[in-house]
Amino acid sequence: MGVILPSVPPDDVLAKYIEAAMEDATFVIFVEDGTYYGDIYGFQGVWANADTLEECRKELAEVLEGWILLGIELGHEIPVLPSIDLMPKEKTA
Repeated sequence: MGVILPSVPPDDVLAKYIEAAMEDATFVIFVEDGTYYGDIYGFQGVWANADTLEECRKELAEVLEGWILLGIELGHEIPVLPSIDLMPKEKTA
């Protein structure tokens, strides 16, 4: 008997979702060590810390993607962004 995997959004939809979520990302620079920290409000546990702003943005997007895919796999609620809902829909007969 095979394992039934949850429906994963197509790559283009996932990319659009990540891009939209990243528009709400906030970044700060830590004066103590000069590194950048970024997070996205509403996405608990999604954060990144890196030496440059670009590295921090890239890392934050990667963390967000992993968070989304794991959340879908575990059946967690994924925040709905304007016109983008990644939650698998129940099929009706």
